[in-house]
Amino acid sequence: MVLSHPLTQLDEGQDSSALPDTKASGYTDSGHRAKYGERGSFERSACDLDDCEAKALNLFTSLRRQLTAEQVNRYFSIACFFSPPVLGSVVSFVFHGGALWSLALLATGRRHLNIDRPMLAMTISIYAYCAAQILASIVNGTLRADATHFLPLITLLLFPISYSTWSITDKATLARIAVRASAAACVGALALAIVQYHWIGMLRAEGGAGNPIVFATVTCLAVMTCLAGALSGVEKAWKPLTAAALAGVVAAIYSGSRMIWVALLIAVVVVLVINRQTVSRSDMRQLLVIAGASTLLIAAVTSPIIVNRTYVLFDDWNALAAKGDYTTPLGLRVGLWDIGLDAFRRAPVFGQGMAASRELSRQGFKQRFGSSEGFNHFHNGFLTALVQAGLVGLLTLAAIFVVAIRNATRILRISADPLERFGATMIVVTVIIYVIGGLTGILVGHDILDTTLMVLLVSGTYLACGQTLSPIRKS
Repeated sequence: MVLSHPLTQLDEGQDSSALPDTKASGYTDSGHRAKYGERGSFERSACDLDDCEAKALNLFTSLRRQLTAEQVNRYFSIACFFSPPVLGSVVSFVFHGGALWSLALLATGRRHLNIDRPMLAMTISIYAYCAAQILASIVNGTLRADATHFLPLITLLLFPISYSTWSITDKATLARIAVRASAAACVGALALAIVQYHWIGMLRAEGGAGNPIVFATVTCLAVMTCLAGALSGVEKAWKPLTAAALAGVVAAIYSGSRMIWVALLIAVVVVLVINRQTVSRSDMRQLLVIAGASTLLIAAVTSPIIVNRTYVLFDDWNALAAKGDYTTPLGLRVGLWDIGLDAFRRAPVFGQGMAASRELSRQGFKQRFGSSEGFNHFHNGFLTALVQAGLVGLLTLAAIFVVAIRNATRILRISADPLERFGATMIVVTVIIYVIGGLTGILVGHDILDTTLMVLLVSGTYLACGQTLSPIRKS
């Protein structure tokens, strides 16, 4: 039996011709759509638009619930620790963007400063250095000329802001992020170094930093963060971390930065001494075997680079001693040091201002060596501070590293907590690498180096001796 709709059934005996002629009456399906279809389509479109808006609003609300302040801090921390060797100045954009956002939160009362004694001591020493640079410009009457040179000081001045922001992150989470992101950075640095050295044909790998010395410095810091994390027990999977650290060592060798090689060796010894009690004898034997085998492998792979850079150093030394050649990398450094010391003698207390470095070096090279070389620093961070801000600048710059080491050594002396010791170790290796590397290069005044210094000092100080704060929730 076939069922049909009652309205479509004919009465029994009714002829179909008796039905009204729809065509004759003017009613057609297409005519009905023509008359009412636009309105119906508009209503359906409006409903669809409302649905899309509702879905988008729900998605945004869900995203806001998932991206808590702590979660945003995690992504921010990953970018800060991963970026320097691989992405270069990206770390500067990320760090400053996060600091400006934190300033806005502080201004609206959704954050508050985390003020403790170690943080306060670091802040005072950093602000004293910045004040010394500004005071030198005022004394020399070069405040307007130095205005643009003050911009790098902003990175240092953001220390208390960034410290308070990182203080809402769980310490164990931050430590693991620092170690894992640094391990990824080491692997990425090696990949870039291999491409630049073997495929592009660069004599010295620059990574994402665009400068061999800067690349070597930040890669070395990532290596030491991996090693410190493996030895302190922050991360249990020490074998992958060791492999990543070795990759970073090879990348640093590809950079050809000899002074950073020295800093790396010293930092490795210091980290082993700090963690000597946490590593068992069996683990130490295994670690020494792996280190010995890795050293032989690295030496075999990178020996041409090491031998070549050593030969260049002796060749430059002979050219300087025998011929008075100041055009080589070593000769330029010696010439800069001579010019810088002479400039310091002329203004020993307050220096000659931040803008004077390039002009002083250009005039000095022209008068003494007959060339027109000009540099905005003197290839020695402490000498640069002496020239720019005199003894006041040198003492305040040194105070930053002295205070950092004091905070770290105090924790290493009294604390057995792995997270606190890991943070203190981060501070120690940061000071070692910056100070030794800065003896023949840049200490502060470079965007990547300044930002990385703040990232490590902020996170290291917080992990070592800071207190975790809860973010202020919106009522």
